[in-house]
Amino acid sequence: MKILVLNCGSSSLKYQLINMETEEVLASGKYERIGEEEAFITHKVNGQKIEIKNPAYNHTEAIDFTLKQLTNPEYKVIESLDEIEAIGHRVVHGGEFFKESVIIDEEVMNNIEKCGEFAPLHNPAAVLGMRACQNVMKGKPMVAVFDTTFHQTMPKEKYIYPIPYEYYKKYGIRKYGAHGTSHLYVSQRLAEIENRDVKDLKIVTCHLGQGSSICAVNKGQSLDTSMGLTPLGGIPMVTRSGDLDPSILLYIMKKEKISAQEMEDILNKKSGVAGISGLAPDFRVIENASNEGNENARIAMDCFKYAVASYIAKYAVAMNGLDYIIFTGGVGENQINIRKGICEQLKFMGVEIDEEANDIRSEEKQISKDTSKIKVYVIPTNEELMIAKETLNLISK
Repeated sequence: MKILVLNCGSSSLKYQLINMETEEVLASGKYERIGEEEAFITHKVNGQKIEIKNPAYNHTEAIDFTLKQLTNPEYKVIESLDEIEAIGHRVVHGGEFFKESVIIDEEVMNNIEKCGEFAPLHNPAAVLGMRACQNVMKGKPMVAVFDTTFHQTMPKEKYIYPIPYEYYKKYGIRKYGAHGTSHLYVSQRLAEIENRDVKDLKIVTCHLGQGSSICAVNKGQSLDTSMGLTPLGGIPMVTRSGDLDPSILLYIMKKEKISAQEMEDILNKKSGVAGISGLAPDFRVIENASNEGNENARIAMDCFKYAVASYIAKYAVAMNGLDYIIFTGGVGENQINIRKGICEQLKFMGVEIDEEANDIRSEEKQISKDTSKIKVYVIPTNEELMIAKETLNLISK
């Protein structure tokens, strides 16, 4: 059985076609600059990377052209689209509507759009992708898999904010978290590697990338996580602020005479490590500048590493102990010195990093010494496979 996994952004489309019998990725790629004349697709198949410029003015056109690549005689991986049994869609925010993955219908899409106020960059794009699939692949079953559902196991005292309770009742204002599919995958994968039952483990998973979140995974379930009502909360990210004293927002808005929307843009697009450093929104650029003596870049990197280490320690308290730390995501999997810097701040907990083992990128490996009281792993995430598994599970029922 072959499952197509889609992750739609406002102007992009990521995809993977997965053979679920072998869990092999048959083809993958990304369509960028959707809505523009200069739109292009990068298609990966059989070890090849093919870049094709093709105007796509909406997601329907992008998905239609993407599907044609799957049956392209030059490098086709399937004979016809009939071989695709179902489509799994990544959705960032499910609010309180969705406690688990669901088969998509009109009501589901409407409710995903309602949750879009908590993820305005992501949810509307996901719905565009769903409607595009309805047009291009009529009748194919589709499943929505939410980044927030893994965190539905958090106890209420962990997700309620200390503001008037009426705002939770009226507007659903609470912590929802994000990256749940990634946190679930790497924690389960760790249990497989260690040949242990995940229900016996206390794990902190660190999904570090353009967006970053930390999760306390206790007995296989999310106990607490750093992102909050939206993907803006938690640790500082590349351009997102993470948690702040809320009075800062009011102070800046009054001083600068700016609107709530302008303040939201500052927090999402002009803050984080890029905001502190004043450099391009790229961890590699900022880390290199830090190493070359740029003081603001150094402060930005130290701020990030301190925040991650602090959350790891906090979640060790939440779980009354800690067995494993996992690094994943683009930064977590590839930035050697960032991992080292985080772990060095956890020496007091018995964390001992093995510098030689840590000298890896995008590789599944233990990077702590055998004498370390807490084992540390790098495990590349595979959200697409988890989405495909959820999709297969639901359509099989």
